[in-house]
Amino acid sequence: MRKAHKHVVAGILVLSSAILASSPFALAAAERAEEKEPVFTLEEIVVTSHRMAQPLVIETDPKAPRQPVPAADGGGYLKNIPGFSVVRQGGTGSDPLLRGLGGTRLNVLLDGTAQLGGCPSRMDPTTSYAFPEAFSKIIVLKGPESVRYGGGNVAGTVLFERETAPFDKADVRVNSSVLVGSAGRNDELLDVTAGDTSGYVRIIKTRSHADNYEDGAGNKIHSFYTRQSLSGIVGVTPDANTLYEFAVDSSTAEAAYGSRGMDGPQFDQRNYSFKYEKKHLSTLVSNLEFKAYHNYVDHVMDNFTFRNPGMMGPMVSNVDRTTTGGRLAAKLSLSTATEANVGFDYQKNEHTKRGMGTEYKSLKRNRDLTFTNYGLFGDAKRTLDSHNRLMAGIRADSLEVKKLTSVTAEDKDHTYGAFLRYEHDYANNPLTSYIGLGHAQRPADYWERTKGANNSTFFLKPEKNTQLDTGILYNAGKFHASLSVFYADIKDFILLTGASSANNIDATLFGGEADAAYRLADHWTATATLAYVRGTNETGSKPLAQIPPLEATIGLKYNRDKLEVGLLWRGVQAQTRYDIGSGSEVGLDIGRSSGFGILSMNGAYRPSRNIVIAAGVDNLFNKNYAEFVSREGKAVDGIPASVRLNEPGRTIWVKTSYNF
Repeated sequence: MRKAHKHVVAGILVLSSAILASSPFALAAAERAEEKEPVFTLEEIVVTSHRMAQPLVIETDPKAPRQPVPAADGGGYLKNIPGFSVVRQGGTGSDPLLRGLGGTRLNVLLDGTAQLGGCPSRMDPTTSYAFPEAFSKIIVLKGPESVRYGGGNVAGTVLFERETAPFDKADVRVNSSVLVGSAGRNDELLDVTAGDTSGYVRIIKTRSHADNYEDGAGNKIHSFYTRQSLSGIVGVTPDANTLYEFAVDSSTAEAAYGSRGMDGPQFDQRNYSFKYEKKHLSTLVSNLEFKAYHNYVDHVMDNFTFRNPGMMGPMVSNVDRTTTGGRLAAKLSLSTATEANVGFDYQKNEHTKRGMGTEYKSLKRNRDLTFTNYGLFGDAKRTLDSHNRLMAGIRADSLEVKKLTSVTAEDKDHTYGAFLRYEHDYANNPLTSYIGLGHAQRPADYWERTKGANNSTFFLKPEKNTQLDTGILYNAGKFHASLSVFYADIKDFILLTGASSANNIDATLFGGEADAAYRLADHWTATATLAYVRGTNETGSKPLAQIPPLEATIGLKYNRDKLEVGLLWRGVQAQTRYDIGSGSEVGLDIGRSSGFGILSMNGAYRPSRNIVIAAGVDNLFNKNYAEFVSREGKAVDGIPASVRLNEPGRTIWVKTSYNF
């Protein structure tokens, strides 16, 4: 039966290989109230391929249903975007990588705030505190060609943005959704906003739960979780150009990790922020924005709450991190052809930990590392003529790090970033091309500085990435496509070797992503994506660790009036280039991985303009597989260990969205 399934998948690949396309799923946002008959059209569909709308920028709507159904956190959502991969830890908390680079090489901001995890083993990366549907949009900025959102963006930047549209009269808006699926999966969202021309009040409540899932072989994976979040937002709009906004975000979670010797019975987070925005301040300053925030993460991990502690006996660890920051930025209109952005940002974070005793609550918290960073940035865009644009930016950061353990130390790093990009729109074709050169420097982070004993990794040199990006975008009628290619030369790349060692090496990476969508007929659309990256450890003359293999998706979609159905095939090549025991804070190479192909199907129906019902079957043929970038599967209470943590088997889900 399994062989038959393989032949079916192979046949679909052969038949579809001539079609450049991408993932097949998504639904339009609700039609405007004045439309009487909602109709699906290609332009209104948010396809899973996340088409690049402008050079090096991908923007997507996290509220739209998509396939494969993402995990209920930011890492699971990013996995569906070409070029991203995630290191699975269980059912949630996956750690994302862009083009094989993750950790703090990938800047992630949640509504303009930095929320750094507390776990020394990265059970809680920043994306684990992101509940995607609580945000308005997710923006991915590829590579180091941005200077506005912090330094160290060696891989790129991800912005989870939350916006509240102003009111032109007294009104109430409601956005809600419910998702149910295999392994007890259920997600709920309620987002209510009430306001008028003078301001608004908004409440966002989310909850997500899943039991242990089964892999394709029918084995249970230690992976259950429950996550909840609550956000309260008050906005004051004394006029159309002024906004004062106060926000409080809190979340709690518990999660079982089949990739670890411990689980996470507590992930508590609180965030307080204030934003001031003034538009059209003067003929020079078209926009002024100030953001200040304070957040706190309190994390507990142990080996007895969700599992039998075994021969090792009960163990527990409690860590926390406090992060305070701010940003002041101004958008300047220097002339009719030139605009600029200038600003300053600040961030300080302190990490503490307690002893390992089961009575940890009575133990004193001890600070181990403190980071304080100041940054200055500026960029400009010059419109040369109706077809040509030039963009440039520069950034400088000053970081002070203090180690406050029994072996104290202090380090200071001064780092820089810059980019220059040229864009051209062709006169007689709906084609845009671009080429850019970017540079970013990243100091060693908490996880890297604490790997070695006696400060052996505390004084690592900052990474220095110089990267060339080029590509094209094509948008015309029935056909939409984009291609982005890059080459990165990273000096002093920080490579982790084993659990307690790190050193600087030189590395190079090259690759890129492509996506396309073609409307075959009135109601049929074919889509495809391709992502590839190759990394080399130039110092050791061997493969660079944690680099995912070639990946492609091919989809076919049918939509008519209120109905849409689709098929999605995802194929991943075997990875034979690896460096066992080496990697990054995100994970270490385990060895060779096998290739696989997964077929999924979906459908959606809109009975009215305010309601969308979507359903799907992921991994239709129940394939047993694991991603190359993954942690080892552990034996937990009768669950057998595996080389890698296997992905879910056949998964059935239904999602209903309602808004007005």
